[in-house]
Amino acid sequence: MHHQTVKRVVIAGGGTAGWTVASALAQQLGSLLDITLVESDEIGTVGVGEATIPTFWTFHKLLGVDEREFMRATDATFKLGISFENWDRLGDRYIHPFGDIGKSSWMADFHHLWLMAKARGFGGEAGDYCFEHQAAAAGKMAISEKSRINYAYHLDASKYAKFLRAKFEPKGIKRVEGRIARVEQDGESGYVTALVMENGDRVSGDLFVDCTGLRGLLIEQTLAAGYEDWRQWLQTDSALAVQTESTGEIPPYTRSMARSAGWQWRIPLQSRVGNGLVYCSAHQPEEAAREELMANLEGTPLTEPRLIRYVTGMRRKIWDKNVVAIGLSSGFLEPLESTSIHLIQIGAMRLIQFFPFGGNFEVLAARYNEKSRFEIERIRDFIILHYKLTHRDDTAFWRSCRDLDIPDSLAERIALFQESGMVYQSSDELFKVASWLYVMLGQGIMPSSHHHMGALLGDERLRKALDSLKGNIANAVARMPGHKEFLKSYCASN
Repeated sequence: MHHQTVKRVVIAGGGTAGWTVASALAQQLGSLLDITLVESDEIGTVGVGEATIPTFWTFHKLLGVDEREFMRATDATFKLGISFENWDRLGDRYIHPFGDIGKSSWMADFHHLWLMAKARGFGGEAGDYCFEHQAAAAGKMAISEKSRINYAYHLDASKYAKFLRAKFEPKGIKRVEGRIARVEQDGESGYVTALVMENGDRVSGDLFVDCTGLRGLLIEQTLAAGYEDWRQWLQTDSALAVQTESTGEIPPYTRSMARSAGWQWRIPLQSRVGNGLVYCSAHQPEEAAREELMANLEGTPLTEPRLIRYVTGMRRKIWDKNVVAIGLSSGFLEPLESTSIHLIQIGAMRLIQFFPFGGNFEVLAARYNEKSRFEIERIRDFIILHYKLTHRDDTAFWRSCRDLDIPDSLAERIALFQESGMVYQSSDELFKVASWLYVMLGQGIMPSSHHHMGALLGDERLRKALDSLKGNIANAVARMPGHKEFLKSYCASN
């Protein structure tokens, strides 16, 4: 029998989070639901999440979004990875690319062949065997059916929310404009029953999605789900964001430049550049942070620096009663690895998978929370990794990062790689083997041992195999156009 007790979905808040959730629900479950999105033009959004990871591409495929249309509408550029500068030591640089390294076998991952070659005195750098790494380093980009390249995007977040609204609002999303005055709850169960607007209108629903940002109007202010503070591991608590004019070349990667008490981002769009400084206020006052950011800008500022305060961590319950928090309302991880939009998208897709059609909130919420926590904690560990492995001792902030007590889950991973060269990716875990590998190598760890399958080939065959792979990648990159040139022909912005 078909029995559906949960049909009316109310999304509190717009921006990237609200319109991502609304668009996914409308595209995938549209005829089964009544979807209402409540937002106010008077309330601004954080709007600085301008860098993404390759899962973004997959999400757009599910939504049926045309890539060129999206890129033109959002001033988007391609992103092949992240350049980390001054993270291990002052003057150092490494790239975390989005591609895999070499071809792995069932016996061991490819990098064990490379480690064997390094031990024998040849093999070059790990990045030589990654197509995306070499293309990023050369400033190249192209899309071809013959050679698959893993990429993400840099985009204008405010334009992206407008793009989603224009494309998916006609698919059955009802938008209510205005501020929420209060939240009504059932007196017995505590479940949310309606949002009451400032003009007195009531927006009733069966399931509510909290996309109200850091304030967490439903999940925290109403339900008091609780918050887990992770600042003992990730000390930054402030960010200053500013936009600048474009300076000419458009690198196909995000730049992350470690500064005195945090790090600076530089995100190139087609017509401008997004910049910001993430810092720890206990080690750097706001005025000093502002001066450091402005002194390290390239290009004329288009805006005044905007301050964002945050507490790194997550809600103890992301889904509580009939409220699901998605976006910043669910927690905050600094944008070091550009994961914030991914967490919005995976939150929306997980809600579709776990949708409580029959009103069975409690059991589905428990599983949703379990899977969400596992993924977010592993992302947290990956971000901590960058700080913990620094060799910098030039400021009190970096010394405190180096001396951190870290979660056991991360300590075990580091020890495994240091002693055996082994890296792994569990199911429900975002970052691939290559990601962990490139960051650990980039931050100065060279394993003391590795798998010896490379010895089965012998030095000559191993050298030839590596040279061939390196040469094929170099030849492919040489044939690619520059990133800026490719953007002009593929998706010049509106």
